Amino acid sequence: MIEPGAIKVQTAFRLNKDLIHRLKMMARKENRSLNNYVETVLMNIAYNDPNDETIEAIEEARSGKPMEKLDVDNLEGFVAKL
Repeated sequence: MIEPGAIKVQTAFRLNKDLIHRLKMMARKENRSLNNYVETVLMNIAYNDPNDETIEAIEEARSGKPMEKLDVDNLEGFVAKL
């Protein structure tokens, strides 16, 4: 992770007008500046690699295979299988 007080470099990007509008709205909801919000989102993407179990679950979900259905009438049995 980046250390507090790390040197920052100013840069510029060309982004879709609607995307900028949406990012501003999202930043406003969190009471943050656009710059801080975008930096935080990018840091989360750049420094949070999923573990093997998460990667496997993502691949399974994307595969389109039917997932096991939760039998709410037998919740105790489902929990016991975990």
